[in-house]
Amino acid sequence: MKNRKRIIIAVGLAVVALIVLVNVLGSGNGKSLEVTVEKVQKRDLVEKVSATGEIKPKKNINISTDVAGKILKILVEEGDVVQQGQLLLKIDSAIYEANADRDREIISSSQSDLLTQEANLKKALQYLERRKQLYDEGLISKELYEDAVIQQEIAQANRQSNLHRIEQARASLKSTSDAIRKTSIASPIDGIVTSLKVEEGEVAIIGTMNNPGTVLLTIADLSVMEAEVLVDETDVVKVKTGKRAEVTVDAIPGKTMGGRVTEVGNSAITAAGAAASESRDFKTVITLENPPATLKPGFSATADIIIEEKKGVLTVPIAALAILEKDDPGKKGAKVEREGVFVAAGDRGVFREVEKGIAGDMYIEVVSGLKEKEEIVTGPFAVLKKLKDGDRIKVSRLKR
Repeated sequence: MKNRKRIIIAVGLAVVALIVLVNVLGSGNGKSLEVTVEKVQKRDLVEKVSATGEIKPKKNINISTDVAGKILKILVEEGDVVQQGQLLLKIDSAIYEANADRDREIISSSQSDLLTQEANLKKALQYLERRKQLYDEGLISKELYEDAVIQQEIAQANRQSNLHRIEQARASLKSTSDAIRKTSIASPIDGIVTSLKVEEGEVAIIGTMNNPGTVLLTIADLSVMEAEVLVDETDVVKVKTGKRAEVTVDAIPGKTMGGRVTEVGNSAITAAGAAASESRDFKTVITLENPPATLKPGFSATADIIIEEKKGVLTVPIAALAILEKDDPGKKGAKVEREGVFVAAGDRGVFREVEKGIAGDMYIEVVSGLKEKEEIVTGPFAVLKKLKDGDRIKVSRLKR
């Protein structure tokens, strides 16, 4: 029985040893993994942040009305070039002119009454003066003197009431005259009529706090055009005003427009119905330099904002970067992720941590950890994903 147990134990140990051997061989010390490599070399890098949005004019004014009324005449059409102060449309002013006539009539009538009231007041003052003299001499009773005082006060009050009525009528006339002026709507800027949203005969409505008024038309100054784009929250921290940008629009293929970032939003723009966990975008405005005449508001735009440019820096393909777990020297038994590349050292892939710099479209700067002309593993992705430090590799040389 004892011999039998020894045999079973020996067989078990042999099986364990075999499993360990297979694992070791499978880990790269046996069969080599076929990889592609590339030499570390110097390149010019441009780090960009890409974003999409639309073209807008810097000055884009929606014109509404401050007075309600029927639109009698529209003097422009979409696409018309207009000058500041040019008459655009006319709203019916009949009701306001009638109110102005009423106010003028009140003023005229009240001023006529004022002459009579001032004469009555003068007469009442003279009468009061005589009564006071007689009262002081003891020739009339106190009641007769007080009656004269009351008559003078009544005359004074009538005059003051009429003066107040005249002031009210003048204020009303000023308001109605302003309303009459506002029935003629002129362009506030030089520009182009980009949108005409009403027709003759429609009623223009004044806006309120909770109900926007009628937008009659839109005037835009197309001499200064902007690309308004949305930058992801992970990238917006890199974007600063003054940064150079390259803008393209689908409607003008093959044309790249230069520009500068002139505004970076401080508050995120959240789409309606978006979940709290979704990423946020920030409005960024790029003022275009020498935009073509064919550029129109509303065109969809793609912008590449230049964050940083470097000449002749050591680079590796972004695809060559790998992350490995290593022991954390500060915490026993803990693991920490390290980012680096696999260097082709003979027939082994040796993991080397690197310090990164700026990133271009395909390559990334290596600040430290590598030397020029060292060969690093660049793929295939499936192999790079499972490659471990010290695995055997076989370099596949691409035919040129």
